[in-house]
Amino acid sequence: MRDIGFSTGALAYGDFRRALHILEGHSCPAIELSALRESELQGLMEALDELSIDEYMYVSVHAPSRRKEMSEKEIAELLLPCIDRAWPIILHPDAIQDHGCWRQFGELACLENMDGRKASGRNVAELEPHFRKLPEATLCLDLGHAQQVDPTLGVVRAILRNWGSRLRQIHLSELNANSKHEPLSMMTVWAVQDVASIIPPAPVILESVIGADQIDAELKNARACFEVKTRTRHKAAVSAATLA
Repeated sequence: MRDIGFSTGALAYGDFRRALHILEGHSCPAIELSALRESELQGLMEALDELSIDEYMYVSVHAPSRRKEMSEKEIAELLLPCIDRAWPIILHPDAIQDHGCWRQFGELACLENMDGRKASGRNVAELEPHFRKLPEATLCLDLGHAQQVDPTLGVVRAILRNWGSRLRQIHLSELNANSKHEPLSMMTVWAVQDVASIIPPAPVILESVIGADQIDAELKNARACFEVKTRTRHKAAVSAATLA
């Protein structure tokens, strides 16, 4: 059984406190504290000591995906408290210009594969330079991004062949044509089931933008993504019978 939880940014845009409140009473052993927008980062870091997150087995922080006013060095310095807490920092490769800012995070620097809008980080060839420059970095496998880039999820297989041993976290959601996160559909559940058996154990963070009343249903669908695909077994049995 994988630990499954949510990104705070998916449940409450720009309001991590509200997201944590929404999750109270739900069985979510994992949480990603989102500072996807630069303006959210300092407030989140200043609040770390007062947050009620002891119930979570796994905590990560999503770094800003783009910079407007802060330098990359300033962002990295604000995230330093995560090192003592051993919290992975989820990084968008296309947002990294100075890899030296992130080497001090070692394996806590966690590189995420990107969606089709981005100019880099979408596949093995585009991720390789970042892993080479951050030799201790780990992997955040975003299944929604991968499905958008390659509906067959062949890119997932390729990424895992290269860095599966470094898998630290999984992102899961449905992506629409505008690359916006939506609740999981059964088509996505079935697609993930096709590759679930090759994905090493790692916490799953849902980025589905949903209301509080949808949390339990989304958790159920997320768990289904990683169940043994009985329809595949049935097809195999039928094929075997036909060949016989």
